[in-house]
Amino acid sequence: MTARTVHPIEAESYRILRTHFDTSALPPYTRAVVERVIHASADFDYGTDLVADEAALARAAAALGAGAPIVADVEMVAAGITRRDALCAIKHPDAPGLAAAEGITRSAAALRIAAEQAGPGAVYVIGCAPTALFELVAIAEQARPALVIGLPVGFVGAAESKAALRDSGLPAVSNVSGKGGSAVAAAALNALIYQDLVKEGNAS
Repeated sequence: MTARTVHPIEAESYRILRTHFDTSALPPYTRAVVERVIHASADFDYGTDLVADEAALARAAAALGAGAPIVADVEMVAAGITRRDALCAIKHPDAPGLAAAEGITRSAAALRIAAEQAGPGAVYVIGCAPTALFELVAIAEQARPALVIGLPVGFVGAAESKAALRDSGLPAVSNVSGKGGSAVAAAALNALIYQDLVKEGNAS
């Protein structure tokens, strides 16, 4: 995990957040993720909507600290991940052809290409495309992700793809509703990168 300097505005934002939603009973990694997602969205519903496993988050944080690759479904997710590069194959020249040949979406094709490039043990961050999340679940035996942050947004397939992720038994962060998006998915990943967020949860 990476240390950083916390801006006073961010510190005040967290103080206000905690006056509106009590996260003190959550274990440290789960608390860091929940608070970071709420901080990024100003949406307190995530306090009860997010589903995460503390042990899986701890293992993923350790994997990230050891340099595990990060795969993002779209460039907006990759752009929101700070101080680490994320692999995103949405503009890969082979993605359109693969999508046409396999009868899948370009997002699903890009996910498959990125998974091959990353190899086993990557952390996946999916915040836009439900079809990418469905694809990852389908190829999970080959991809063997260290963690899947599955927070795609939308009315078509988003909640269903996240339910499929939970049913798969993969180590994951997801949410029950159709809400989500690039910003919250990146925020969940950033919570596992920054040591201060977890330490702060332990101390307060």
